[in-house]
Amino acid sequence: MKKHLKKTNRSNFSLGDLIVAVSSYTKNNRETVAAVADLLESGRVRFSSQGRKIRARVY
Repeated sequence: MKKHLKKTNRSNFSLGDLIVAVSSYTKNNRETVAAVADLLESGRVRFSSQGRKIRARVY
């Protein structure tokens, strides 16, 4: 059974929030790391610090 994503009104989440959300949809830690890395690399997720955007490097 496929889980459906929940929409929230919050616009800012921490990196920990992202990892917890992604890990609830993946089977293991490798999938979680790969999915988070893909989100960062594709630009779908961005980091910001005190209003400034920070670029994340995925190796």
